[in-house]
Amino acid sequence: MRSAGLVVAIVFCVALLPSAVLAAPQTALAMHGVAKQAEGFTPFSYVNPNAPKGGALKLGVVGSFDSLNPFIVRGTVPQAPAFGLFSSAAVYESLMARSWDEPFSLYGLLAQSVDVPEDRSSITFHLNPAARWSDGQSVTVDDVLFSFTTLRDQGRPNHRTYYKKVEKAEKLDGFSVKFSFKREASGMWDREMPLIMGLMPVLPAHDWADRPFNQTTLRPPVASGPYRITKVEAGRSVTLTRNPDYWGRDLPAQKGLYNFDEVRIDFYRDDSVALQAFKAGAFDVRREPDPKKWAKAYDHPAVTSGLIKMERFVHHRTEALTGLILNTRRPLLKDVALREAVGLAFDFDWINRTLFQGLYRRSTSFFPNSELAAEGEGQQALSQREKLLKAAEILKQAGYVMRGESLYAPSGEAVAFDVMLSDPAEEKVALEWARGLKRLGIEARVRTVDSAQYQARLNGFDYDVTTGRWFNSLSPGNEQMFFWSCAAAKQNGSRNYAGVCDPAIDALAAAIPAARTRQALVASTRALDRALLAGHYVVPFYYLGADHLAYWQPRLAHPSITPLYGPILESWWQP
Repeated sequence: MRSAGLVVAIVFCVALLPSAVLAAPQTALAMHGVAKQAEGFTPFSYVNPNAPKGGALKLGVVGSFDSLNPFIVRGTVPQAPAFGLFSSAAVYESLMARSWDEPFSLYGLLAQSVDVPEDRSSITFHLNPAARWSDGQSVTVDDVLFSFTTLRDQGRPNHRTYYKKVEKAEKLDGFSVKFSFKREASGMWDREMPLIMGLMPVLPAHDWADRPFNQTTLRPPVASGPYRITKVEAGRSVTLTRNPDYWGRDLPAQKGLYNFDEVRIDFYRDDSVALQAFKAGAFDVRREPDPKKWAKAYDHPAVTSGLIKMERFVHHRTEALTGLILNTRRPLLKDVALREAVGLAFDFDWINRTLFQGLYRRSTSFFPNSELAAEGEGQQALSQREKLLKAAEILKQAGYVMRGESLYAPSGEAVAFDVMLSDPAEEKVALEWARGLKRLGIEARVRTVDSAQYQARLNGFDYDVTTGRWFNSLSPGNEQMFFWSCAAAKQNGSRNYAGVCDPAIDALAAAIPAARTRQALVASTRALDRALLAGHYVVPFYYLGADHLAYWQPRLAHPSITPLYGPILESWWQP
């Protein structure tokens, strides 16, 4: 923790250096350093700028929807691996476009350039005069201000949280809008906020003038993206049609993207049905997250004949951390020795070999598969018997005693707890862990509850152990405070599921968005990773390090380069 404190001190000392004068307008913005693409760049390296336009793409998604408003908590919107309302800029565009081959860099989209001072106390967006809504009206500064105030006051929690950091929003002229930010408790400004504002989706004020914003709706939106929603079957399908008059088709950040004339997204209630539908040719591409299905469920004539291609795309994004979360709000699980011991009872090798065809890697970091992972961290290469012996010794040294076949804590209570699950598919993994714990004299009772009960108990931290996941980008920032801070531990509904409350971890999490260089960010994140690993708050699961995609080869083609974040379906085309 001394090294962690040094990192924090260095980061904040650098943050206190005097700010420079306002930089010249720029067409790109990086979280750290300069953006990869130079001024006036050609299209991104991971697209084919000469990809033919035309044809249709059919996607299959498990789920349903009852609303086309992705900006509020109410309702369920169409979720898709690409071309979604909220997951890409296919329909709603933001002020700037993200590059998927850099940790966190943005390029001109609705805003053709920006002004950002060295201290990042503000950002000024200069709109592209050519930007148009799908009904032909111009995108204006008034639309940007409407979007900001509406999302700040009525939007999803992430919008409300971030946009309340804006001190002032002002219209400078017909094409320029400036956002000035509030100081942090440190006296400086949140260095991530200019980029967060660059990703702000922009909505047309005139399209919402006659209706309340915070209500669900199936009315196809007026938006500025390359696609328009042209057909909706509630809960069943959404059809997007490429707008031939799309204003941004020649922008460098849009070249080689959005090549299909039509995209249809069909929704399935069950994944097994969706898989059979894909193999029957009902849709064109399927992302397969289940290693067991990837290994065994694609024994089909279309695969053996080459009509369906199964391809593994290695990526370098930070994988989600998944695992069994130990709720330290429970008195029994406050003991770090017990938490370390129960983690050693997880037999990853057996689980991976037996349940997942050996395709997974063990997560040994809160930022797996990335340079952000603490170097040299992870469990020693011990056999499962050796791990259990080590766990027993840790417990003995901490004052735990065996009486018969049960383990008792120093307080005298039997060591037992419940494991709350919401997905029956997780039961095999949890039950195998419970068998390992039994060998230590610990009783783990695995219980699966319905989704409504699970969400209510999760929000109220009403569990001993549960499963969960945290998603991180290659450029972590403010969200780390929502994951790990003492304040989040006390806030129902936060992502601090383990109840982590440690002043050193608070300081390390706060240092990450304050970092001024990529090197400082990586150092701060690794220090946070080490502190979290030392706390044994999670029994980590596993990750793939690749995206498994199966697709009908005659219908689809993709670029030869896979970006850092993995394959981008918006860059595919019909040969």
